[in-house]
Amino acid sequence: MVNLEWYRTFKAIYKTGTLTGAADSLFISQPGVSLHLSSLEAYVGYKLFDRTGRKMIPTERGKVLFNAVAEPLTKLEDVEKNFQKSTEKHTPTISVGMCFETFQTTLEQYVSSLPFNLIISFGEYPEMLDQLDKGILDLIITPKKGSSPNIEHEAFSSEQIILVGGKDVDTDAFKKVLKTKDAEQIEEWLKNEKWYGTTGDMEHLFQFWTLNFGHKPNFRPNYIVPNLNSIIRCLKGGAGLAVVPDFLCKNEIDNGEVKLIWEGKKKLENTLYFGSRKKTNYQTEIDHIKGLFRKMMGKN
Repeated sequence: MVNLEWYRTFKAIYKTGTLTGAADSLFISQPGVSLHLSSLEAYVGYKLFDRTGRKMIPTERGKVLFNAVAEPLTKLEDVEKNFQKSTEKHTPTISVGMCFETFQTTLEQYVSSLPFNLIISFGEYPEMLDQLDKGILDLIITPKKGSSPNIEHEAFSSEQIILVGGKDVDTDAFKKVLKTKDAEQIEEWLKNEKWYGTTGDMEHLFQFWTLNFGHKPNFRPNYIVPNLNSIIRCLKGGAGLAVVPDFLCKNEIDNGEVKLIWEGKKKLENTLYFGSRKKTNYQTEIDHIKGLFRKMMGKN
Protein backbone atom coordinates (compact mmCIF):
# COMPACT_ATOMS: atom_id res chain seq x y z
CA MET A 1 0.00 0.00 0.00
CA VAL A 2 1.31 3.44 -0.89
CA ASN A 3 2.38 5.78 1.91
CA LEU A 4 0.55 9.11 1.80
CA GLU A 5 3.75 10.89 2.84
CA TRP A 6 5.33 9.79 -0.45
CA TYR A 7 2.74 11.82 -2.34
CA ARG A 8 3.24 14.79 -0.02
CA THR A 9 6.98 14.63 -0.65
CA PHE A 10 6.43 14.24 -4.41
CA LYS A 11 4.27 17.38 -4.40
CA ALA A 12 6.92 19.32 -2.45
CA ILE A 13 9.67 18.31 -4.91
CA TYR A 14 7.45 19.26 -7.85
CA LYS A 15 6.73 22.70 -6.40
CA THR A 16 10.22 23.56 -5.13
CA GLY A 17 12.18 21.93 -7.94
CA THR A 18 14.88 20.56 -5.64
CA LEU A 19 15.31 17.86 -3.02
CA THR A 20 16.74 20.44 -0.62
CA GLY A 21 13.77 22.74 -1.09
CA ALA A 22 11.36 19.88 -0.47
CA ALA A 23 13.27 18.86 2.67
CA ASP A 24 13.15 22.43 4.02
CA SER A 25 9.41 22.76 3.38
CA LEU A 26 8.61 19.44 5.02
CA PHE A 27 11.12 19.77 7.90
CA ILE A 28 12.73 16.42 7.13
CA SER A 29 16.19 15.45 5.89
CA GLN A 30 17.21 15.37 2.23
CA PRO A 31 17.96 11.62 2.49
CA GLY A 32 14.43 11.20 3.79
CA VAL A 33 13.05 13.05 0.75
CA SER A 34 15.14 10.87 -1.58
CA LEU A 35 13.87 7.75 0.17
CA HIS A 36 10.22 8.82 -0.23
CA LEU A 37 10.73 9.62 -3.91
CA SER A 38 12.54 6.37 -4.73
CA SER A 39 9.85 4.41 -2.86
CA LEU A 40 7.08 6.14 -4.83
CA GLU A 41 8.87 5.62 -8.15
CA ALA A 42 9.31 1.94 -7.31
CA TYR A 43 5.62 1.72 -6.43
CA VAL A 44 4.28 3.38 -9.60
CA GLY A 45 6.91 1.71 -11.79
CA TYR A 46 8.42 4.70 -13.61
CA LYS A 47 10.60 7.78 -13.14
CA LEU A 48 8.86 10.90 -11.94
CA PHE A 49 11.75 13.34 -12.32
CA ASP A 50 14.86 13.79 -14.43
CA ARG A 51 17.77 14.93 -12.30
CA THR A 52 19.59 17.80 -14.04
CA GLY A 53 22.29 19.13 -11.75
CA ARG A 54 20.47 20.13 -8.60
CA LYS A 55 17.16 20.68 -10.38
CA MET A 56 14.43 18.08 -10.47
CA ILE A 57 12.60 18.25 -13.81
CA PRO A 58 9.28 16.36 -13.83
CA THR A 59 8.91 13.72 -16.53
CA GLU A 60 5.73 13.52 -18.58
CA ARG A 61 4.48 10.76 -16.30
CA GLY A 62 5.46 12.92 -13.32
CA LYS A 63 3.34 15.77 -14.65
CA VAL A 64 0.38 13.45 -15.13
CA LEU A 65 0.73 12.13 -11.57
CA PHE A 66 1.01 15.64 -10.14
CA ASN A 67 -2.16 16.75 -11.91
CA ALA A 68 -3.91 13.70 -10.49
CA VAL A 69 -2.82 14.07 -6.86
CA ALA A 70 -2.29 17.83 -6.34
CA GLU A 71 -5.94 18.78 -5.80
CA PRO A 72 -6.82 15.80 -3.56
CA LEU A 73 -3.70 16.44 -1.46
CA THR A 74 -4.60 20.12 -1.07
CA LYS A 75 -8.12 19.19 0.02
CA LEU A 76 -6.75 16.68 2.50
CA GLU A 77 -4.36 19.27 3.93
CA ASP A 78 -7.24 21.74 4.27
CA VAL A 79 -9.29 19.12 6.10
CA GLU A 80 -6.36 18.50 8.42
CA LYS A 81 -5.99 22.23 9.17
CA ASN A 82 -9.72 22.70 9.74
CA PHE A 83 -9.87 19.67 12.01
CA GLN A 84 -7.02 21.00 14.11
CA LYS A 85 -8.69 24.41 14.42
CA SER A 86 -11.99 22.83 15.43
CA THR A 87 -10.50 21.01 18.41
CA GLU A 88 -9.89 22.83 21.68
CA LYS A 89 -6.24 21.98 21.64
CA HIS A 90 -4.06 20.19 19.10
CA THR A 91 -1.73 17.80 20.92
CA PRO A 92 1.54 17.26 19.05
CA THR A 93 3.25 13.87 18.96
CA ILE A 94 7.02 13.46 19.08
CA SER A 95 9.10 10.33 18.68
CA VAL A 96 12.15 9.83 20.89
CA GLY A 97 14.81 7.14 20.58
CA MET A 98 17.09 5.87 23.35
CA CYS A 99 18.25 2.63 24.92
CA PHE A 100 15.76 0.74 27.06
CA GLU A 101 17.75 1.16 30.28
CA THR A 102 18.04 4.93 29.87
CA PHE A 103 14.27 5.19 29.43
CA GLN A 104 13.53 3.13 32.53
CA THR A 105 15.99 5.06 34.68
CA THR A 106 15.09 8.57 33.57
CA LEU A 107 12.07 9.40 31.43
CA GLU A 108 9.65 6.60 32.35
CA GLN A 109 8.53 8.23 35.60
CA TYR A 110 7.53 11.44 33.79
CA VAL A 111 5.60 10.01 30.84
CA SER A 112 2.14 10.30 32.42
CA SER A 113 2.66 14.02 33.12
CA LEU A 114 3.82 15.08 29.63
CA PRO A 115 1.62 17.75 27.96
CA PHE A 116 2.07 16.11 24.53
CA ASN A 117 1.92 12.66 22.95
CA LEU A 118 5.08 10.57 23.04
CA ILE A 119 6.33 7.57 21.09
CA ILE A 120 9.42 5.87 22.54
CA SER A 121 11.63 3.81 20.24
CA PHE A 122 14.44 1.44 21.30
CA GLY A 123 17.23 0.34 19.01
CA GLU A 124 20.90 0.41 18.15
CA TYR A 125 22.53 3.84 17.97
CA PRO A 126 23.40 3.78 14.21
CA GLU A 127 19.80 2.84 13.43
CA MET A 128 18.42 5.63 15.60
CA LEU A 129 20.74 8.20 13.98
CA ASP A 130 19.50 7.09 10.56
CA GLN A 131 15.84 7.33 11.65
CA LEU A 132 16.45 10.80 13.10
CA ASP A 133 17.97 11.94 9.81
CA LYS A 134 15.00 10.58 7.86
CA GLY A 135 12.43 12.30 10.08
CA ILE A 136 11.14 9.12 11.73
CA LEU A 137 12.50 10.18 15.14
CA ASP A 138 12.53 13.74 16.49
CA LEU A 139 15.06 13.34 19.31
CA ILE A 140 17.56 10.69 20.35
CA ILE A 141 19.72 10.17 23.44
CA THR A 142 23.06 8.77 22.31
CA PRO A 143 26.73 8.41 23.30
CA LYS A 144 27.67 8.53 19.61
CA LYS A 145 27.60 11.46 17.20
CA GLY A 146 26.53 11.06 13.61
CA SER A 147 27.96 12.91 10.60
CA SER A 148 24.77 14.15 8.92
CA PRO A 149 24.74 17.93 8.33
CA ASN A 150 21.00 17.92 9.14
CA ILE A 151 21.55 16.77 12.73
CA GLU A 152 22.90 18.75 15.66
CA HIS A 153 24.34 17.15 18.79
CA GLU A 154 24.29 18.76 22.20
CA ALA A 155 26.37 17.27 25.03
CA PHE A 156 24.42 17.27 28.28
CA SER A 157 25.98 14.67 30.57
CA SER A 158 28.45 11.82 30.80
CA GLU A 159 28.44 8.25 32.01
CA GLN A 160 31.31 6.35 33.55
CA ILE A 161 31.56 2.66 32.76
CA ILE A 162 32.39 0.76 35.95
CA LEU A 163 32.80 -2.78 37.26
CA VAL A 164 30.18 -3.61 39.88
CA GLY A 165 29.30 -6.71 41.85
CA GLY A 166 26.89 -8.18 44.34
CA LYS A 167 27.34 -7.43 48.04
CA ASP A 168 28.80 -10.91 48.64
CA VAL A 169 31.75 -10.44 46.26
CA ASP A 170 35.07 -10.65 48.15
CA THR A 171 36.38 -7.16 47.45
CA ASP A 172 39.22 -7.51 49.97
CA ALA A 173 40.67 -10.37 47.94
CA PHE A 174 40.37 -8.32 44.77
CA LYS A 175 42.11 -5.32 46.39
CA LYS A 176 45.08 -7.57 47.26
CA VAL A 177 45.32 -8.68 43.64
CA LEU A 178 45.08 -5.06 42.47
CA LYS A 179 48.05 -4.11 44.65
CA THR A 180 50.24 -6.47 42.63
CA LYS A 181 49.58 -4.33 39.53
CA ASP A 182 49.95 -7.53 37.56
CA ALA A 183 47.42 -7.35 34.72
CA GLU A 184 47.44 -11.12 34.18
CA GLN A 185 46.67 -11.85 37.85
CA ILE A 186 43.93 -9.22 37.94
CA GLU A 187 42.37 -10.56 34.76
CA GLU A 188 42.55 -14.16 36.01
CA TRP A 189 40.85 -13.25 39.31
CA LEU A 190 38.04 -11.51 37.49
CA LYS A 191 37.55 -14.36 35.02
CA ASN A 192 37.10 -16.82 37.88
CA GLU A 193 34.04 -14.92 39.14
CA LYS A 194 30.49 -15.34 37.85
CA TRP A 195 29.59 -12.77 35.17
CA TYR A 196 26.40 -11.20 33.88
CA GLY A 197 25.82 -10.00 30.33
CA THR A 198 22.93 -8.97 28.12
CA THR A 199 21.33 -10.52 25.08
CA GLY A 200 22.04 -7.37 23.06
CA ASP A 201 24.90 -4.87 23.18
CA MET A 202 28.07 -6.04 25.03
CA GLU A 203 30.04 -2.94 24.06
CA HIS A 204 30.49 -1.70 27.63
CA LEU A 205 32.24 -4.91 28.66
CA PHE A 206 34.37 -4.95 25.49
CA GLN A 207 35.47 -1.32 25.94
CA PHE A 208 36.28 -1.75 29.65
CA TRP A 209 38.25 -4.96 29.10
CA THR A 210 40.19 -3.61 26.14
CA LEU A 211 41.14 -0.44 28.02
CA ASN A 212 42.43 -2.37 31.02
CA PHE A 213 43.86 -5.55 29.49
CA GLY A 214 44.58 -4.63 25.88
CA HIS A 215 42.13 -7.09 24.32
CA LYS A 216 38.48 -8.10 24.32
CA PRO A 217 37.35 -10.54 27.03
CA ASN A 218 38.08 -14.15 26.11
CA PHE A 219 35.22 -15.56 28.14
CA ARG A 220 31.45 -15.67 27.90
CA PRO A 221 29.26 -14.34 30.73
CA ASN A 222 27.67 -17.07 32.85
CA TYR A 223 24.25 -15.44 32.86
CA ILE A 224 22.71 -13.69 29.88
CA VAL A 225 19.71 -11.51 30.81
CA PRO A 226 17.47 -9.16 28.76
CA ASN A 227 18.99 -5.79 29.66
CA LEU A 228 21.30 -3.86 31.98
CA ASN A 229 18.57 -3.10 34.51
CA SER A 230 17.98 -6.84 34.81
CA ILE A 231 21.68 -7.24 35.63
CA ILE A 232 21.44 -4.71 38.47
CA ARG A 233 18.43 -6.51 39.95
CA CYS A 234 20.23 -9.86 39.72
CA LEU A 235 23.37 -8.49 41.40
CA LYS A 236 21.26 -7.43 44.37
CA GLY A 237 20.99 -11.15 45.08
CA GLY A 238 24.56 -11.03 46.38
CA ALA A 239 26.99 -12.52 43.84
CA GLY A 240 28.40 -11.90 40.38
CA LEU A 241 30.12 -9.15 38.39
CA ALA A 242 29.13 -6.90 35.50
CA VAL A 243 30.31 -3.81 33.63
CA VAL A 244 27.62 -1.11 33.47
CA PRO A 245 27.16 2.69 33.24
CA ASP A 246 27.36 4.24 36.70
CA PHE A 247 24.05 6.13 36.55
CA LEU A 248 22.11 2.88 36.27
CA CYS A 249 23.20 1.66 39.68
CA LYS A 250 24.04 4.78 41.70
CA ASN A 251 21.15 4.29 44.13
CA GLU A 252 21.94 0.60 44.62
CA ILE A 253 25.59 1.40 45.37
CA ASP A 254 24.60 4.16 47.79
CA ASN A 255 22.19 1.75 49.54
CA GLY A 256 24.80 -1.02 49.80
CA GLU A 257 22.80 -3.40 47.59
CA VAL A 258 25.52 -3.44 44.93
CA LYS A 259 29.27 -2.83 45.28
CA LEU A 260 31.53 -0.65 43.16
CA ILE A 261 34.36 -3.11 42.50
CA TRP A 262 36.71 -1.23 40.17
CA GLU A 263 36.80 1.89 38.04
CA GLY A 264 39.69 0.49 36.00
CA LYS A 265 43.27 1.67 35.51
CA LYS A 266 41.85 4.57 33.54
CA LYS A 267 38.31 5.86 33.82
CA LEU A 268 36.15 4.92 30.86
CA GLU A 269 33.68 7.73 30.21
CA ASN A 270 31.15 8.34 27.46
CA THR A 271 29.65 11.73 26.69
CA LEU A 272 25.88 11.66 26.30
CA TYR A 273 24.30 13.77 23.56
CA PHE A 274 20.88 15.00 22.57
CA GLY A 275 20.54 14.47 18.82
CA SER A 276 17.88 16.39 16.89
CA ARG A 277 17.30 17.80 13.41
CA LYS A 278 18.30 21.42 12.91
CA LYS A 279 14.84 22.19 11.55
CA THR A 280 11.85 20.87 13.47
CA ASN A 281 8.25 21.75 14.25
CA TYR A 282 8.57 20.35 17.76
CA GLN A 283 11.25 22.48 19.42
CA THR A 284 9.07 23.24 22.46
CA GLU A 285 8.37 19.57 23.11
CA ILE A 286 12.00 18.60 22.52
CA ASP A 287 13.18 21.26 24.97
CA HIS A 288 10.74 19.87 27.54
CA ILE A 289 12.25 16.38 27.21
CA LYS A 290 15.76 17.82 27.41
CA GLY A 291 14.86 19.62 30.63
CA LEU A 292 13.67 16.38 32.22
CA PHE A 293 16.93 14.64 31.34
CA ARG A 294 19.04 17.47 32.72
CA LYS A 295 17.00 17.33 35.92
CA MET A 296 17.51 13.59 36.29
CA MET A 297 21.19 13.58 35.36
CA GLY A 298 21.80 16.42 37.80
CA LYS A 299 20.74 14.08 40.61
CA ASN A 300 23.28 11.44 39.66
